[in-house]
Amino acid sequence: MKAKLLLIGLLISSFAIAQTSIAVNTSKKYISSNTYTETPVEIKSNGFNFEVIDAGANTKYSEFASGFFKGKLISVSSKKIGGLAKLDPNTKEGYKNLFCLDVDEKGQLSAPLLFSRILNTNGSEGQLTFSPDQTVVYYTRSAKSNSLKYNLYKATLKENSHGSWIQNELVNINTPNASIETPYLSKDGTKLYFASDMEGSIGGFDIFVADINEDGTLSKPKNLGHGVNSTSDEKYPSLSVDGKALYFSSKGHQNLGGYDVFMSKIKDNDTYKAPRNLGNTLNTSYDEVAFFFTTKNEGYISSNKPQGKGGYDIYRAINSEVTQSIKGSIRDLTTKIKLPNTQVVLIDEDNNEVAKMKTDENGMFTFNKIIPFEEYTIKTQKDGFEDGNFEFIADKGYETEYNKSFDLKTKAAVIEKVNDKLQIVLENIYFDYAKYSIKEESTISLNKVIKVLNENPNMKLAINAHTDIRGNDSYNFRLSNKRAESALKYIIKSGIDKNRIVSEGFGETQPLVDCKSKTCSDKDHETNRRIEFVILD
Repeated sequence: MKAKLLLIGLLISSFAIAQTSIAVNTSKKYISSNTYTETPVEIKSNGFNFEVIDAGANTKYSEFASGFFKGKLISVSSKKIGGLAKLDPNTKEGYKNLFCLDVDEKGQLSAPLLFSRILNTNGSEGQLTFSPDQTVVYYTRSAKSNSLKYNLYKATLKENSHGSWIQNELVNINTPNASIETPYLSKDGTKLYFASDMEGSIGGFDIFVADINEDGTLSKPKNLGHGVNSTSDEKYPSLSVDGKALYFSSKGHQNLGGYDVFMSKIKDNDTYKAPRNLGNTLNTSYDEVAFFFTTKNEGYISSNKPQGKGGYDIYRAINSEVTQSIKGSIRDLTTKIKLPNTQVVLIDEDNNEVAKMKTDENGMFTFNKIIPFEEYTIKTQKDGFEDGNFEFIADKGYETEYNKSFDLKTKAAVIEKVNDKLQIVLENIYFDYAKYSIKEESTISLNKVIKVLNENPNMKLAINAHTDIRGNDSYNFRLSNKRAESALKYIIKSGIDKNRIVSEGFGETQPLVDCKSKTCSDKDHETNRRIEFVILD
């Protein structure tokens, strides 16, 4: 189908559409946007789920969305104005003008009206972009004598006017032999992204960025480098609503054919992650260009795919976020025993805390809202264990639940004085409420005590168990005695001589936190519930 369309196009005319028309400069020879040199590869949804809808104002000509001004969408269109309007010999359509369109609550567009008699000229107008306060516009224009080469201009909105643009001037980065196209201002108005085939390009057209100086001039443009640009062509840069991701159209990288839209996360040092194709719910084997988000998940795109009304049509692009989650367990490295009550924190690749929780009684955790192809760090904290730091990549592009287990290294027990008593100090020994059977996770702690006793064969030990104040005195004495005895039996069972160990329960008589004279928290009660391993002389 694609080959047939190409053949027809070549027979009728040389169908080359610059900027809004997607002309490509390769070795100074302009070729049609339908002359594809990349071999299409199989690309699936890639973590996106777009619904693409006709935006409602397309004609038999080419239309491209460019941005918003005072709540209206500004488009670039080859729609002919007047019966005597001339055709661009490069596109066989009218020379392009700027139009404005009303937008309803659903994002659908109205019939276009001419945007500005000042910015629309006898030349061919290209994409534009506005400063955050909408008092400055950067726009592109080509002469009719060469509609494939664009220059970058700047104008200022006259004070108290609704559309009188003054001080129209060429921007200082224009050069005689290069085309500057598809400008896009950052959300804070400090950087201007654009496409150009200027000196320093890797391919025909590359994405560049220039800082906007205090006097309004632009700094020397910087090529975004191999992380974004390929040996093919890149155009139409835009940014996510939060400014953390760059979007652009490219004929290179992993591509379905023609221009595809890609995303590249912007790192803290103004470098870029490897581009990711926005997938086959948005891109086709034809050209997808002029894409930008207006909200987190809704935006506009232009495409020359079949069944459209004109050469390029404007579509609404609505992304339904792909739902992913990670579920897993935290375990002891040696025994693989699952560890309840472990603090687990999910950190995204921008070092932001996404979520945190404690593992349940089975040592399990779950995090939702995982973003496909993002890199995460999972951090863990638990008494008696070294802090964990684990890398995790959400490497699937569809709805899924990742299952992972992370293993923690134990900290060795230490011998030190506590309240004038020489003790083996380690994390608390846990029991079920009102029970004296040792929880599985606490066998890890008791094994540390066994290790110390084996390394010190002459050491003798007193196991002292304590409860909190909840429950009556006699019950707490009995419970603490049974808990101390349970710890003793476990240690003896490992081969330690029973004559080296004694056990005793103290009930609630030796609290570390006085809960009789004040109201205690659950954490205070937990502090008082403990087993001490006191070294005997």
